Amino acid sequence: MKSRIDLFRALLVSTMAALLLAIPSLAHAEGTSAEGQRYYLGEAENAGRDTGYSKSNPIGKDDIHYSWELGSFLVSDYTRVTDDGGTPVFLKNVGDEVTLSFILQQDINQLNGNANVTIDNDSNGYDQRLGVPQQDFGRGSLIIRYTDYQNNRHEPTVYTNYLDGVAKGADTFVKTFEEGDYEVVLDYSIKNVNHGRLPWVNVEIFPGVTDYTMRFNFKVRNGNCMVYPFDVKTNDELTNTAFTENGFRLDLARSRYLDIDVKKEMLADNGNELVTDTRFNKPARDGEEFTDEGVYTFTVTNRYTGQNTSKMIYVGNDPVLKAHATTGKPVSEIQAMLDDGATVSDDGTLVKAGQTVVEALPTEGDVTAAPAKSESRGFPIVIPVAIGIVAALALVLVFRGRGKKKQSPDSNEPSSEV
Repeated sequence: MKSRIDLFRALLVSTMAALLLAIPSLAHAEGTSAEGQRYYLGEAENAGRDTGYSKSNPIGKDDIHYSWELGSFLVSDYTRVTDDGGTPVFLKNVGDEVTLSFILQQDINQLNGNANVTIDNDSNGYDQRLGVPQQDFGRGSLIIRYTDYQNNRHEPTVYTNYLDGVAKGADTFVKTFEEGDYEVVLDYSIKNVNHGRLPWVNVEIFPGVTDYTMRFNFKVRNGNCMVYPFDVKTNDELTNTAFTENGFRLDLARSRYLDIDVKKEMLADNGNELVTDTRFNKPARDGEEFTDEGVYTFTVTNRYTGQNTSKMIYVGNDPVLKAHATTGKPVSEIQAMLDDGATVSDDGTLVKAGQTVVEALPTEGDVTAAPAKSESRGFPIVIPVAIGIVAALALVLVFRGRGKKKQSPDSNEPSSEV
């Protein structure tokens, strides 16, 4: 009997150990995300010949470039893509690194499988539309121009002889991008040696060379909708419904494409209500400071997501407005409580005569998050399965033990006694 108990204990321990080891792997497998989103860009156009790649001619059926692609660009590691007048806008959150890559689909020494059609070396290339001066483009030139939030166009970055260093079929990294507008161009020339050949004498007079270009634009924007108010003297961050005697400064944390609107309210002459300062209501800018007394409500809007965030800050030392900012109670109600003997504490809460503190409004950091759902949906299934296995093993051992105990003494089995 003791050996059966020991066996049961060993099985139970091993089953529970396997269960504990399985939990992390199940959670990891369930939490692993799929391959990130990809957005493909770039379509070749016939740019003529020696025009600074300025033409935008469609590639017709008689064109040597017809029906096949040199390659494609792709953007990855973003949260969402939206559209702004036909231009893709890639929204990024914390942790995203919007990345541009290029995938070469051809052998540049035998395009479309034809050894007579190759990428040519353009020793006198220039890009008229981006203002890139004449230089040795080599075998394809990649050009990127960045425009910042102030609509300032930066000098184009030129990567000459680009295609000569790209492996066929490889996902070749180009660069990562922060907020801004981007223009991307790949200029390249194709040489067709049969273009100038006299077929009846098999003599090449001159090779046919044609310029092609792939051009596209895109934008990168932060997907958040946050603004951070800081005390102008202490530089402490102020939470929603906070108050300060010094005034505050707005900080967009380098999110340059958010819209901020500010509303200011003041205590009315009767002392029982707030009135809007209509001369003050206005758009605000990053880094702007507000030091005049009043209740400020500023709303931040992300024009690309449609989301908005509002915060209220009180500037000054009036106890009524301090309590209003802290508790959210109407000014008239606060004034009535003060008339009945209540007081305003240093932190803006209201204390009734002989009673406890009236709770303040919850701030952003005080909101209790809802219980998070388990990342592993497979975990709840493992528990009953494991318990079932242990129970089945226990039943088997019990029934075996009972069968041996009920064995008749008149059995024909030989006795073990001497």
